[in-house]
Amino acid sequence: MQDRVDELIKILNEASRNYYELDMPTITDQEYDDLYHELEQLEKKHPELIRDDSPTKRVGGKVIDEFVKVTHEVPMMSLADVFSEQEVRDFDERVRKIVANPVYVCELKIDGLSVSLLYREGKLVRGATRGNGVVGENITHNVETIKSIPLSIDIQEEIEVRGEIYMPKRSFIKLNEERQKKNEPLFANPRNAAAGSVRQLDSRIAAKRNLSTFIYHLPTPENFNIKFHHDALSMMCNLGFTVNPNIKVCNNIEEVIDYIVEWTNKRSDLPYEIDGIVIKVDDLNEQQRLGYTARTPKWAVAYKFPAEEVLTKLTNIEFCVGRTGKITPRADLNPVHLAGSVIRSVTLHNEDYIKEKEIMINDTIAIHKAGDVIPEVVRVIKERRTGEEVPFKMIETCPICGTKLVRKENEAAYYCLNTMCDARKIEGLIHYASRDTMNIDGFGESIIEDFYNMGYLKRIPDFYKLYQYKEELKELEGFGEKSINNLLSSIEQSKENSLEQLLFALGIRHMGKKVAKIVASHYGSIDNIINASLEDIASIPTIGDIIAKSIREYFDNEENMEIINNLKELGINMKYLKEEVVSDESFENKTFVLTGTLEVLTRNEATDMIESRGGKVTSSVTKKTDVVVVGKDPGSKYDKAKELGITIWSEDELKNNLRIE
Repeated sequence: MQDRVDELIKILNEASRNYYELDMPTITDQEYDDLYHELEQLEKKHPELIRDDSPTKRVGGKVIDEFVKVTHEVPMMSLADVFSEQEVRDFDERVRKIVANPVYVCELKIDGLSVSLLYREGKLVRGATRGNGVVGENITHNVETIKSIPLSIDIQEEIEVRGEIYMPKRSFIKLNEERQKKNEPLFANPRNAAAGSVRQLDSRIAAKRNLSTFIYHLPTPENFNIKFHHDALSMMCNLGFTVNPNIKVCNNIEEVIDYIVEWTNKRSDLPYEIDGIVIKVDDLNEQQRLGYTARTPKWAVAYKFPAEEVLTKLTNIEFCVGRTGKITPRADLNPVHLAGSVIRSVTLHNEDYIKEKEIMINDTIAIHKAGDVIPEVVRVIKERRTGEEVPFKMIETCPICGTKLVRKENEAAYYCLNTMCDARKIEGLIHYASRDTMNIDGFGESIIEDFYNMGYLKRIPDFYKLYQYKEELKELEGFGEKSINNLLSSIEQSKENSLEQLLFALGIRHMGKKVAKIVASHYGSIDNIINASLEDIASIPTIGDIIAKSIREYFDNEENMEIINNLKELGINMKYLKEEVVSDESFENKTFVLTGTLEVLTRNEATDMIESRGGKVTSSVTKKTDVVVVGKDPGSKYDKAKELGITIWSEDELKNNLRIE
């Protein structure tokens, strides 16, 4: 009889582990139920045969009055977070100051709830939460219901192991479906669901939630003569704990970076949520040499994946004046990490946008990166309002020149109509020199503003007269002979740009990069555009009346024509330089979408190269998309491409197909 009980327990426990942890079922649900029922009946008739690790003890039933506090003998410290490849490399540099050639262990950072498990004489005697790292809460009654946690292990010495309790994705989906049917509030994510489950006083609730665990830390390796962290993981795995299989020993930081890139791209394929990568020095003696800060070990960090959406506080609303005089409200934020960068401000577009979203100063807001690039307000977290919020009020005069603002008909934006406004002039000069327009290298926004205030750069033609101030520029901080020569050389090179770059650079209203190219290629020279009628311009495909009117108004303005004539006299090219389209079957007649951050090429460079080879670049992934090019930290477009079975290229694959080094 005992032999059959032991056999059933072994079969059922192994089946549970294969099903819940390895996602590799070895028996059918019906077979499991039959065996479980058999064991249940045997234990009912012979209670003396019940073992502590029997799966029948996982159903819950214990109810406690309150959570008892637990003091951790070895504190459960948190890890320092890093958010970029450079910060990972900085961590490596700090380690190398003490350890010559560190070897690292990389692990997936499970998005769940930390847990400590204590065993004495081979029996589970306590499960506890991390709490504040020193004092946690006893959750043994709930831990016992989790099938991946062994109730007994083959070791008599006292041993504590630590890991993460999490809820698998399929359990989370099922739980929310059940709650929806009962009109109960839905859990926001698997982590919240897991945390809520282990903090139930009634263990039957936790038992129904199908929680799971990964064990990743042995606090007292010296008690078991273990020298390396990866050996500790192997030991815990051999004892029957579930250790994540996607662990890698990395011999240098380049292998660590490769691991991060690999799992950044593959994380959506996992049956559980991860929110980053944990990087630990493998040698335990080296860990001791590196030591600890007051809160975190110096021998480990947690690389956090860029968040798709983060919360921060909106501290103020300022108003920016654009080159067209358009007034744009901008929100100042408490700095927050989002998709690989630190966000300190975000555009609020216009008065209507702010009113629609009910945004107030001092609000807590959720932001994400629209199109994987531009930070954008998603919503206001109204439940966090404290009464200290200040309603938004649109300004009535230009914040720079004091001119009364005008809201144009059929537009949401206000404008400063003073063409002599310093802010408008500076923004126009910045736009002219930018990479997407005349691409004059070396002109940052602050340099243009300084040159404007010094009187060297007041109008667009003044760029081409800066050589007259070469000696004066040498006296400025940060401007040596070489940097000035490079700046003047870049200005000279810009004279050879094609007409579409000049048109875009001039700041003609509604004249974006694509429109500029369409108009330039249609007319061939700026004189032909100047002489074209409103009707003629409007007849160009995709242009239309509004854009045509804006173009016509620009060239009908005497001040603008003076700028054009000055540029002609200074030798700036006024003709469209037709691009030679290279026939390439990898690109010709194919539609591309770019997502994520490209590290070598800019998006504009990649777009130009693809289009010059006969391809087309669009912003949305559809069934008609042929290739999605994925950079660092790709967004939902990458997921949609996988879902639709669209060809996916890395940046290296794009470069190879473009035949560039």
